[in-house]
Amino acid sequence: MKNYDMNCLKTLILAAVAVLSVAGASAAGKAVAVKPTAVRPDMDMIKSEVLNPTSRFYYPKLMADYEKNDTLMTLEDYRYLYLGSVFQEDYNPYRRSPFDSEIEQLYYKKLHTRAEFDLIIEYAEQALLDDPFDLQQINFLIYALQNRGKINRAKIWQFRLNHLLEAILSTGTGLDTDNAWIVIDPKHEYNILNFKNNLAEDVTFTAPYYDYIKIRQDGESGDKTPEGYYFNIRYILEEYYRKHPEER
Repeated sequence: MKNYDMNCLKTLILAAVAVLSVAGASAAGKAVAVKPTAVRPDMDMIKSEVLNPTSRFYYPKLMADYEKNDTLMTLEDYRYLYLGSVFQEDYNPYRRSPFDSEIEQLYYKKLHTRAEFDLIIEYAEQALLDDPFDLQQINFLIYALQNRGKINRAKIWQFRLNHLLEAILSTGTGLDTDNAWIVIDPKHEYNILNFKNNLAEDVTFTAPYYDYIKIRQDGESGDKTPEGYYFNIRYILEEYYRKHPEER
């Protein structure tokens, strides 16, 4: 990939950190700490299953269960749902909802009025119709629902968010390229770090399709916090090349 293109991805990730961490720290619904067992996914098998109408993991069925708030969905279901999205015709890791800009200024505020909470709920729900796995929007939706006293709805979205995070974290340890976390959206790199209470300091690309994000060290975690984490962005890059074949 040309340096220009990698710089674009790097700018996208670091910009997300700079813009979203302000609101994320103060407004986000807290995800339950999860440490799922890391099992490298067989992406060929996932592709076969999510495209097979007779499979229990057939993608339209998984998405229907997800949308009807089925809390019986397992981590395995969520792995097929999240990772299987890259094999759908409408997969687009670069989409940005017009509703993001509508409420961007709200995200910076430390305190919100009832009307502003209602706006966050309205716009977040609209954005999630376009991108069901926009973890940022889910996070803010939970926050707004909780503050409007809609606790049951907030719990449903918290369940979804926790399991989507588990699905990502279960793909590896993030400690090297062989165990890099697989993400389907560049913003999810930031989301994972945020939920682990880490801040990104820099991003470097490692061929053929890995991002390494260096973590800002605060001196409070001792030797327990790695210097950084690896993310597998293969499917993000493949979609980029599909749309921009001249950049190969």
